[in-house]
Amino acid sequence: MEILQNIYQHKLVAIIRGVPPEHILDVADALHQGGIRTLEITVDTPNVWRAIEQVRKEFEGEMIVGAGTVLDAETARAAIMAGSQFIFSPTVDIDTIKLTKRYGVVSIPGAMTPTEILTAYENGADLIKVFPATILGPTYIKDIKGPLPHIPLMPTGGVNLDNISDYFQVGAVAAGLGSSLVKKQQTYSKEDLQALKQRAEQFVARV
Repeated sequence: MEILQNIYQHKLVAIIRGVPPEHILDVADALHQGGIRTLEITVDTPNVWRAIEQVRKEFEGEMIVGAGTVLDAETARAAIMAGSQFIFSPTVDIDTIKLTKRYGVVSIPGAMTPTEILTAYENGADLIKVFPATILGPTYIKDIKGPLPHIPLMPTGGVNLDNISDYFQVGAVAAGLGSSLVKKQQTYSKEDLQALKQRAEQFVARV
């Protein structure tokens, strides 16, 4: 699947949460300039479907865009209709996974325990978001890869410049970057966007 292979290739997923809709295109552009090629926009963003449509149109062929914090199949379908190329969830909801795969879209649910991770994968998930990685750390990824080496894992939550290399060294195939990359702000000046671009470049350099 082309979208999934692109995620594997570029490894970093920037999570846009708490960014006002009028700034999302500017934020996406700064991330793109910094080398980020996969973007998640959380569905609690005001006018999120419009934002996904705009980013998809603006960066067609240059950046992958998907919806995050998708809790149910109904929201997943709406996100897909808006142009989402992947669906991120914080939990394992089997109906959401199956609906996403029915439409041929990449499914990335969040899971924590070995049972949740295996359940999600056996029900069709393409990639498992290990969440929250904050309290688990790179060693947990290494431990999970022992009995479940065939399941691709993507730590999210607490991944930063200090530990991201450690996650890849123990077998993570990608990483989700939240506030360590895109900070919640009400406005974004040229200086803010330049700083965002530089943070993105730093993360890209690490992987």
